[in-house]
Amino acid sequence: MVPQFLKSASGRMGIRKSNGKILVVIQLAGGNDGLNCVVPFRNDLYYKNRAAIHIPDNELIQISDDAALNHNLSGIAELFDAGNLCIINSVGYPNPNRSHFRSMDIWQSASDENQYVQTGWIGRMLDANCHSHQCHPHQAVEIDDTLSLALKGEQLKGMAFRNPQMLKKTASTPLINSTGKNYEADAADKSYLEFLYKTLAETTQSADYIYAKSKIYHSKIQYPQNDFGKKIKLIAELIISGAETSVYYVSLPGFDTHVFQKGTHARLLKSYSDSLKAMCDDLKSNNRFHDVMILTFSEFGRRVKENSGKGTDHGTANNVFIAGGALKKAGLYNPLPDLTNLEEGDLKFRIDFRSVYSAVLSGWMNEDSEKILLSNFDSLDFV
Repeated sequence: MVPQFLKSASGRMGIRKSNGKILVVIQLAGGNDGLNCVVPFRNDLYYKNRAAIHIPDNELIQISDDAALNHNLSGIAELFDAGNLCIINSVGYPNPNRSHFRSMDIWQSASDENQYVQTGWIGRMLDANCHSHQCHPHQAVEIDDTLSLALKGEQLKGMAFRNPQMLKKTASTPLINSTGKNYEADAADKSYLEFLYKTLAETTQSADYIYAKSKIYHSKIQYPQNDFGKKIKLIAELIISGAETSVYYVSLPGFDTHVFQKGTHARLLKSYSDSLKAMCDDLKSNNRFHDVMILTFSEFGRRVKENSGKGTDHGTANNVFIAGGALKKAGLYNPLPDLTNLEEGDLKFRIDFRSVYSAVLSGWMNEDSEKILLSNFDSLDFV
């Protein structure tokens, strides 16, 4: 039996109108070393600063006269050659913070170093488009155990889960059903408890919806058989199944490579690249690639000079990858970082990350980027 509060919420809920575009955000958590991803292989300063950890010529895939990709990014290289990848260099923000937690908050909230914002840029997009009678948490989902700040709005939050079956099982426990069935608000608790029960109702409905969609399409594409590959595969399957989710968010941890970087970094890059390529192939074969944009970022890059532990320490500016079947401008969006013009040993940022977000919001998601980003940022023209 469906609890009464679920029935009433079901009548209130509708589906947000969208332009049919989907955004997938991939977070390389820990501070990815972008300089060993997009390698300035003709620059002597690169080798001088990285005698132990540089990527040798026989492990590079050349993509321009002066740039090459780490050979562990071979899937990315194929997307690049096909015109399905845009690489944006030297992305960051003023007065960079080298704390993992603070810098990630800045990226996820789209704020400045001196601002403390409690909502995320995707969460504010949800708020801007959802009203109390039209919202559903599965409009933005994170494939993880907990929900990142990026997906938290004031009025609506996305939802986090790893496994649709376990999500449905958890949402269908006797306690939840009994609580909803027997709940009756009184004057004293109505204002806030009704909100909590409405949230529970919407989450339960979203759990049922996600589970139903997860059973429609099962990919035959070979994805990496690791945790990240399985998450990416689930996202692709939900997209191809026709889920009305507009934003998917997923993280790949482990990029804090202070010691013995090369082996760890190689493994992570291969997992990321092979998973992304498999997803793109899956979407292409099902005629969905033109509906999807995939944004990959990390909270900061690494320092130019290697450390004594054959690793790299926290840096500043980094590259951002944009993949998709409808890019207006693919390839290298802007020049490689200038290794002769550093700031205390770090790369100088040339493009504010919020200009990347602005392009995604206004050019792809058809949103008011100034309202969502709390300020006006020039949009890039990759879409």
